[in-house]
Amino acid sequence: MTGALAGIRVTDLSHVLAGPTTSMILADLGAEVIHVEPVEGDDARRFGPFKNEQSAYFISINRNKKSVVLDLKTPEGKEILQDLIRASDVILENYRPTTMARLGFSYPEVQRLNPRIIYASICGFGHDALPDYAARPAYDMVAQAFSGIMSITGPEGGPPVRVGTSVGDIVAGHQAAIGILAALRHRDQSGQGQMVDQSMVDGLVYILENAIVRYTVSGDVPQPLGTAHPSITPFQGFQTRDGWIITPVGNDSLWKTYCRAIERPDLAEHPRFRTNELRTEHRGEIVAVLQEEMAKKTTEQWMAVFEGHRLPCSPVNTIDRVVEDPNVNYRKMIVEIDQPGAGKMKIAGSPFHLSETPGVVRSPAPLLGEHTESVLRDTLGYPPERISALRRKRAAYTPEDLRSPEKRPREQV
Repeated sequence: MTGALAGIRVTDLSHVLAGPTTSMILADLGAEVIHVEPVEGDDARRFGPFKNEQSAYFISINRNKKSVVLDLKTPEGKEILQDLIRASDVILENYRPTTMARLGFSYPEVQRLNPRIIYASICGFGHDALPDYAARPAYDMVAQAFSGIMSITGPEGGPPVRVGTSVGDIVAGHQAAIGILAALRHRDQSGQGQMVDQSMVDGLVYILENAIVRYTVSGDVPQPLGTAHPSITPFQGFQTRDGWIITPVGNDSLWKTYCRAIERPDLAEHPRFRTNELRTEHRGEIVAVLQEEMAKKTTEQWMAVFEGHRLPCSPVNTIDRVVEDPNVNYRKMIVEIDQPGAGKMKIAGSPFHLSETPGVVRSPAPLLGEHTESVLRDTLGYPPERISALRRKRAAYTPEDLRSPEKRPREQV
């Protein structure tokens, strides 16, 4: 392994999206990630779309990782996990707060096994929470609803809208990665591990931006505004003759340039539109005028006009245009992998463009149990006879075991 985190080993017990986002970041940056899965595999392996019966969803967020299959209901499976904890720098999970304790792997128990370990947990409302909150189950949409982000998303006057990507999971995953990196830095200085307690709701409250202070300072409860900004005008999307264009005019100087670009210099000196404060106060009036102007040209024509005046602007791209965009591809944000059993496919690349140790997609996602034997042998030093015994006892599974009904847990047969 190469990268900024080379030499860091992560035992990853997480599933679906929040935790796997964290471990994907760490793996892209060079950490060794051992994804410990149950016999049925990470739930994400059953989420579409599928390519040759493999989940493209799972593949897209589990590149650069190893897969080990353990039955943690068995004493032997728990013993293997204990050995992995002793050999790891980080343990990561995103279960309900009670789950790991029920398995015998709460933070105090893990800390006794490895005092230097970073124990990272992602859940809906946090471990250190009021009792009524800590035990609540949570999916991404629960976090989006509870945090208030849905209440400020959607068309003006319309119903609350879920953000179009699972930001509750993804933001928590990114923030947990930051917490882990900070904890590793502290360990470098002190030799001491610690717990990273990441709440999905906390993560979304943190990114509410001006919505919090709009309420705490003015008492106004923010409402959805479509593409508009609550305190900058015009800072939104407009419908053109054939599509949509975004024109964020962030200050009064840009406003004057914008008015010249659309050949309406009169608007720049209009007594109700001269300053941003005035434009925001009379938002409905100015937006109606600008929408009438924007409808006169196509998106491509307006892009040429605005780029000629060096104004910030963008078409509202559909995903196919993003995937084919030359600069997105130049930045390696769309990369091609050769996934065993599924063939070549394109996934999102790493956004971490460090000059010396950038994030890299080095390997495709693992097959279920692909690395069980090699991790037990090479990482934990188990002799062949012990590995064979663990497989016979149905505590650890290789792909061969998972294909054999007689070797799977009885309830799975």
